[in-house]
Amino acid sequence: MNTHVSTLEPDPSLVTLTHVTYALHALGLAIGAFGASTVIGAFVFGWPSIIAVIINYVKQGEARGTWLESHFRWQIRTFWFALAWVILIALIGGALTLVLVGFAILWIGLFVLGIWAIYRIARGWLRLKDRQPMPLPA
Repeated sequence: MNTHVSTLEPDPSLVTLTHVTYALHALGLAIGAFGASTVIGAFVFGWPSIIAVIINYVKQGEARGTWLESHFRWQIRTFWFALAWVILIALIGGALTLVLVGFAILWIGLFVLGIWAIYRIARGWLRLKDRQPMPLPA
């Protein structure tokens, strides 16, 4: 992992906005946990996370060169990887429902993916609170 991040200090309002985007992602996860959908379904298809990822893209340029840049990238990657995995799990699980094992693959896969998304958002938000960058892939 590449942990080199610029030492430029971001605008305080951008730090606040990054807290807001983590909160929106967390709200999407909570809606899934306490609502009628799955955690991961509410995360990738719910309005809070969709709004958060749009904000991430719109404001990403302002974070460039600061330690916040890694948080924007972390949130964007979490959203898109979650969506890709949901699609893959749905395709595999859906195809295998004809032999009944697909239901288990589908629900277990979505459950594990929900836990992964909760971990990613919690880890990022805690590091943001501590004003630390996220590790970036090499």
